[in-house]
This record gives sequence, C-alpha cells and structure tokens, in this order.
Amino acid sequence: MHSKRWLIFAVITTLSWGLWGALTAVLANDAMPSTVVYSIWALTMIIPCVIALKLIGWKLETDKRSIWLGCWIGFLGSGGQMLLFYAVSVGPGYLIFPIVSLSPVITIALSLGLLKERTGVLGTIGIVLAMLALPLFEYSPAGEEHSYGILWFLLALGVMAAWGVQAFCMKFSNNHMSAESIFFYMTVTAIALIPVAYLMTDANAPIDFSFPVIFETASVQILNAIGALCLVYAFRYGKAIVVSPLTNAGAPLISTVLTIILLDVIPNNVKIVGIIIAAVAALILALEPEEKPSTKALKEGGQ
Repeated sequence: MHSKRWLIFAVITTLSWGLWGALTAVLANDAMPSTVVYSIWALTMIIPCVIALKLIGWKLETDKRSIWLGCWIGFLGSGGQMLLFYAVSVGPGYLIFPIVSLSPVITIALSLGLLKERTGVLGTIGIVLAMLALPLFEYSPAGEEHSYGILWFLLALGVMAAWGVQAFCMKFSNNHMSAESIFFYMTVTAIALIPVAYLMTDANAPIDFSFPVIFETASVQILNAIGALCLVYAFRYGKAIVVSPLTNAGAPLISTVLTIILLDVIPNNVKIVGIIIAAVAALILALEPEEKPSTKALKEGGQ
C-alpha cells in the first residue's frame, strides 16, 4: 500500500485540479470579481496548511533561507493564481489552460541558463511544439464571432511564466526545506496578497456576498488547495518523472475538455489543433527526465 501512495495522491491532484479549473472558468461572472475569488481561494489554503503542519508536529523551518525561498515560491504561485482568475473572467478557459500547461518550457529554459542543465530529445521536441502551439491560440479568422481580444492571451502567458519560474525555484528548495514548510509559506503569501486584491476590486461594481454564492465559490476553490497538498505528498512518495505527467498535462487537459463540454462551445479548427499540440507538448515536457546540475551550478544557484 505504501508504494502506491504516490499514485493515490497524484490522481487526487489531477482530478481535483482538472475539475477546479473547469468550474472556475464556467462560474466566472461579473457578480463575483476575480479579485474576490482570489481572496476566497487564499483563505481555503489555510485548511490543508493546518493539516500539513500537524502531520509534521508543527516543526516549521524558520531560518532566513527557508523563509526567503518559501515566500518567493508563494508569491509566484499566488501572483499567477491572481492572473489566472482574471484571465478566465475575460477569456476562454478552454484555451487558457492548455497555455498554462506549457509552463515547463520556462522551467527548462531557466534550468538550461542558470543551472547549466541539459535537455534531451524529448525536451527539445516539447519546446518546439510549445512554440508552435502558442500562436494558434490567438488566431481568429476574419469574421469569427465571440472574439475575446488579446488580454486573456497575455494573462495566460503571465500565468505560464509565473508558474514556470515557481517550479524552477521549487527544484532546489526541496533539497533545503520540507514540503510542508514550502506549503506553509505559500499559504502565508497567498493571504498576504488579499489586501492587494481588495485594492484592485472595483468598489462600484455590484458583488454578490450572499452565503450561497460564497459557499459555492469556496467549495470550488478548496479543490485547488486540496490538490496542492496532495501534490506535496505525491512527490514525497513517488518520482517526479512519474508524477509530473499526471499533474502538468493531465489536469489542464481535464479542465479544457470539461470547460468545452460545460460551456457547450466548439473552438475553430486552428484552435483545436493548438489545444492538441499544447497537450502533447505538455506531456512530453513533463516526461522529460531531470538532469542533476553540477555542484558548482547548485552553489551558484543557491547564492
């Protein structure tokens, strides 16, 4: 049973994130601004954070390096989350999530440049496919209805970049601090950005703060928090090369398919090709085996 724990946690993460992404996109509306959705999501992080800390006997790492790394990872994750909530409120979720799934491109690029790692044939193919897929998402034939403009595309690229850099930071942070401590600082930074979200909220916009709406939003957003905690343990009990394909490629693909079904929309042929290429690229990038950086590179990266 112990040997299968990673699979259980990875599957929970994939399914919860896939469902979370689809429901977040489908339920996005003007009555619940993206900044308020972000705030509710940040608060839902508290529940799994308390569970994680309890499991390690509340032994939190508080040295300066752990705090700095943990908060940096947290701000990248939370900042990307804030951009994502806004993106799905102004653009098509079934195109946003495939773009976000290409975040490993950023991680690999940083690893090549800063940690002097090398990428194999799979990594090269994945990067090329990702570069081919991105322009297809923004393509809109003349006269096509339901044009969303370009803002959603730029926001999706921002999320992809933020989460790609975050994954890069996690690569060497996991060698220095526990996963539970990382999750704690992710929770703290998510909550710390709530005032920023508040200031960004249009004070004149009608916001539905009724209990049913708040409860519905929180019920969806806690799926993300649960998935994040399960991912911590999936990596603890399993190998990254096995866990990554499920979470990096599987969850966005589920979100994309469910969003298309729930919204009853059919993208044009070019965008369908883009979705397929992005899904294949994300899977290839997730399957790319990690190379251990040299000792010198690690020292330079940790300075």
